[in-house]
Amino acid sequence: MSASSPNRVERDTQPDHARPGRYWSGALGHAGQRSAQILLILLLVSVTVYGLLQVTLVVIPVLLALILGAAIAPFVNWLRRKGWPSALATGLSFLLLLGIFGGLVTGIVFAIRSEWGDLVDQAVAGFDQLYDFVLNGPLPIDQEMLANARDAVIDFATSSTVSSGAIAGISAATTFATGFLLMAVVLFYFLKDGDRIWAFFLRMFPEGDRRDKARLSGFRVMEVLGGYIRGTAIVALVDSVCIGAALFILQVPLALPLTVIVFVGSFIPLVGATAAGVFAALIALVANGPVVALIVVVVIIAVNQLEGNFLQPVVMGKSLSIHALVILLALTAGTILAGIVGAILAVPIAAVGWAVIKVWTGEDNGEDLDEVKEIPDPEDQPEMESAEK
Repeated sequence: MSASSPNRVERDTQPDHARPGRYWSGALGHAGQRSAQILLILLLVSVTVYGLLQVTLVVIPVLLALILGAAIAPFVNWLRRKGWPSALATGLSFLLLLGIFGGLVTGIVFAIRSEWGDLVDQAVAGFDQLYDFVLNGPLPIDQEMLANARDAVIDFATSSTVSSGAIAGISAATTFATGFLLMAVVLFYFLKDGDRIWAFFLRMFPEGDRRDKARLSGFRVMEVLGGYIRGTAIVALVDSVCIGAALFILQVPLALPLTVIVFVGSFIPLVGATAAGVFAALIALVANGPVVALIVVVVIIAVNQLEGNFLQPVVMGKSLSIHALVILLALTAGTILAGIVGAILAVPIAAVGWAVIKVWTGEDNGEDLDEVKEIPDPEDQPEMESAEK
């Protein structure tokens, strides 16, 4: 004790500038530590995102398989509760979902591809008419600024980026076939062994509160993804049927591909259906005149009000319980990183992230969910595997 006392006294009597940890003490030092931690986290996130972007042919099919698996999982569980063998229930659900998804993608490609040139020409002509109206209207508009905006929009709509990204990129045989085949294989294993796959990942968490939260997080991920994709599909179907019916009744040309564009656009919240509706209104302006175009705009506004005030709360429930600003930022980031596919996947990923955050912060404890207990515990996995053998 006496031997160590001089050292302690010497440390205590050292001036502040001679202490090794003086730079990290005080408010500024703590702020520096937090800033360094934030920078390290941002660096890790940036490197992760960059790495994932290099293997989008793997990442996107896996994400699509996870979303589709979450959407069809209740049907698989329902068949199993009805007494169907697990393999038969999985196989039937897999083939059904694969047929619907493949047929939908094929129908969208063929419906739009043959009419894409006419759609762009009609939309550009409608935009020119709208441009002339604004330019010669009563409102004081800067002609140079308006002309630059017009040229930018037309250049983007007629550029090879749009045509190759929206059409040729979808129909590129090799890439599409590879991605679709990989998604199908991953989807089959997700439906067949999803519980065991998740139980395997739960082994990384120690027993107790962390493993319980991880287990609940997995359930919330499937719940949010499944609810989101089912709700979005219902909303997209209603939007496309209502707007498409109006286009057919008003005899707007290219009504079928416009209806398909509205359906696809509805999978992008906030802006997708509206942008597709504006596209349809521009074509109606050229082919049918301003009165019909105004009617189309009124129908689009009415459908958007129906979606926002009734369909979204009823069919989506808590699946999309995030603020509109977060959705907009997620859409922007997803579009920048992965184009149209990124815009479609950004919102469900953001919703899943928010659900997981609520679990780990204790806001969501899952007390009302008995289904979480159905997820097998990792410690029981060896017994399950040996029993199957």
